[in-house]
Amino acid sequence: MSLEKIIESIKEYETIIIHRHVRPDPDAYGSQAGLKELILQAFPEKDVFIVGEEEPSLNFLVRMDRINDETYSNALVIVCDTANAARICDQRYELGSMLIKIDHHPNVDEYGDIMWVDTTSSSTSEMIYDLFLYGINEGLELNDEAARLLYAGIVGDTGRFLFPSTSKKTFQHAAELVAYNFDRSSLYDGIYSIKDNIARLRGYILQHFQLTSSGMSTIKLTRDILNEFQVDPSDTGQLVGVLGDIEGIKAWAFFIEETDLIRVRLRSKGPVINEIAGKYNGGGHPMAAGASVNNWDETKSVIDDLDKACLAYTK
Repeated sequence: MSLEKIIESIKEYETIIIHRHVRPDPDAYGSQAGLKELILQAFPEKDVFIVGEEEPSLNFLVRMDRINDETYSNALVIVCDTANAARICDQRYELGSMLIKIDHHPNVDEYGDIMWVDTTSSSTSEMIYDLFLYGINEGLELNDEAARLLYAGIVGDTGRFLFPSTSKKTFQHAAELVAYNFDRSSLYDGIYSIKDNIARLRGYILQHFQLTSSGMSTIKLTRDILNEFQVDPSDTGQLVGVLGDIEGIKAWAFFIEETDLIRVRLRSKGPVINEIAGKYNGGGHPMAAGASVNNWDETKSVIDDLDKACLAYTK
């Protein structure tokens, strides 16, 4: 069984390096750093590191470690919350002696010596808590900091428990995690508070989004618009859910112009969208996915595919 093999591997290796995906969200940070805390609480003699390019908006959760290439020698590498190997942040993951994949996205890209993929889980952070429960008799322990990080990951990937991926088990795990000693109010503030320029861009989006008769909505954020509001493309992830409460919208796409490509953020309240994302250098969940295209002309194909998915969708 994958869980048993993962715990055996953690016990075997003295150096463990944990990765996650590029452009991280709270679940990427929460599962990655929560796993580190879980391992160190049980095995304080081990060297455990979390690596990857930092996302400034998530620095309140944890800071990344800086290690050299030699650290990977005879190390166990674990990658959390990353469906595709190409999206692993810090490609040095290949330098380790053994590789483990822990993820809740569809297993499109099978990589790693051990793969634990559970698409029924709300988040990878929920899976790390499952690992803790499974390994209690093997010596795994949870501390307050691990609980804080895993709770943040679950909250982030469930949209504060509003997304369909939220299950009875999700609530049970959350209830057990909040029994630990951490400040939930400051955690919510860190995840959901936004700066005034982001709030103003939100207003622009609500004034300018397009909605078709099929229930498909789009918004284009060009470099000029982002510059006008002084918003970095990476910060637009805080805004992608803003259209979710609007009546009549089935699925929507944000097109964000970056330096060398157009980032596509897809969300849905019914139509399956990760298959669309897969056609455009991306992937994700059936209701939340991401992709990229090379120019504005190519966005027309994404819009056509999304419109067709909305037309075909029936509850």
